[in-house]
Amino acid sequence: MNLIELLRLPVTALLVLAAVLLLLSLLQLLTLRRRLDAGARLAACWHGLLCVACFALAVLLGAGGWALRGYRLLGEETPVVEIDARILSPQRWAVTLSWPDGDTRQLQLAGDDWRVEAVVLRWKLPALLAGLPPLYRLDRIDGRYDDPAREASAPRTVTGLGSADGFDLLDLHRQYPRALPMVDAVYGSGTFLPLVDGGHYSVSLTRSGALVARPDAATQQRISAPLGR
Repeated sequence: MNLIELLRLPVTALLVLAAVLLLLSLLQLLTLRRRLDAGARLAACWHGLLCVACFALAVLLGAGGWALRGYRLLGEETPVVEIDARILSPQRWAVTLSWPDGDTRQLQLAGDDWRVEAVVLRWKLPALLAGLPPLYRLDRIDGRYDDPAREASAPRTVTGLGSADGFDLLDLHRQYPRALPMVDAVYGSGTFLPLVDGGHYSVSLTRSGALVARPDAATQQRISAPLGR
């Protein structure tokens, strides 16, 4: 059982308890009506208090469970793209991008690292807690040099990953911000890792709207080894 599955348990328990308490409050309400019809006002007051208490607890536990669900979702990640690298010559690489829908793209990068950037649209808190995920659009991939001097003077390789065709929700928000009042922010997010021959990397997006990159075990071993590149 992973961390996400463990975090689902208290959420489910709180929501189930809220449902049970809501049912109890309805039963107490029906009993209250019968006691009033029978003229037992003291007993009716007691059932009325139980009804209010059960309902209040149901609302509290339900709200807590829903909020916890939202924060749990912040820890989940959405796969964005997988990257495979093959060396062509020193600081020159052939890179293959593979998207979750099966699309692939091949390109070349110059440098010591690859870097992916995306434009992220994040929702305001009510929508975020309700589980509405951030939207993103991959913007570009480029090669990055470790040496700042090389970064300033060496050949740069930058490839755009976005598309200028069709309807773009992110551009719509920039031009007409009032059209999407639930949008909290639109910002850039990026991540990079060292390039190694035969490297395989996975890039994902967290619920907080941050790109996260991870190498597989073999790639991590090459990165950590001396002269691994």
